[in-house]
Amino acid sequence: KQWYQRRVRGNWRDDFLEYKSELKGHQLGIVSVTINSAGTVAASSSLDSTIKLWDLDSSKQIKSIDAGPVDCWSVAFSPDGQYIGSGSHSGKINLFGIESGKLEQTLDTRGKFVMSIAYSPDGHFIACGGIDGIVCIFDLATGKLLHTLEGHAMPIRSLTFSPDSQLLTTCSDDKSIKIYDVQHANLIGTLSGHGSYVLCVDFCPDNTHFATSSSDRKVKVWDAGMRKAVHTFTDHSDQVWGVAYNDNGSKLVSVSDDKQVIVYECPI
Repeated sequence: KQWYQRRVRGNWRDDFLEYKSELKGHQLGIVSVTINSAGTVAASSSLDSTIKLWDLDSSKQIKSIDAGPVDCWSVAFSPDGQYIGSGSHSGKINLFGIESGKLEQTLDTRGKFVMSIAYSPDGHFIACGGIDGIVCIFDLATGKLLHTLEGHAMPIRSLTFSPDSQLLTTCSDDKSIKIYDVQHANLIGTLSGHGSYVLCVDFCPDNTHFATSSSDRKVKVWDAGMRKAVHTFTDHSDQVWGVAYNDNGSKLVSVSDDKQVIVYECPI
């Protein structure tokens, strides 16, 4: 059964990809880009130690936040769009106010370099993955560290909550993907199938599937309940750094070192 069909030319609305604009302002390489839930503002983090906010309609810079020397890595918007979280080299999560542009709160993992972060969709938790393979989950209301999960043996490149905030999925350079029960911090399953570093993971809005991308040049779609891969895309010719679903899960996009952005149709 063909679950998914590839469409190389496509975007979320139409049957073609159209260049819109370039957002210029960083002085050094860009590490991470994210968009708020309303789809109106983008945030980018850079090796120049700044986080920049961009208006996506006008393609203009709204604000530049000084994150401190070598203290800015992956970024994520809070579900309410009021904060931007950033991982840091010092093992901390820094939360900046969107309106104030200032550091509002710091969460200390007591660990090493924070490579990846994610908010739970219900706004109750924030999770991060470290270069040491450790996952930390914080309660945002209290700022307390709730769980420390030591499941991976190598750096955690990406992690994501399920839409109902009940599951946390992580991926690592150890070639594995892990699924955790958020409330009890139990490991539900360890999935294998990629032949190299797993670089990115994103949960589908259907709360059932999630997708991963890897240095093995493949994109895989997994069933979270069955804990197995249901489809593998092999269209890229180089490592695939990013993968993401659209709002209703009808499309999946991947981006690679082969300089291609590929959009796939998915069943709803």
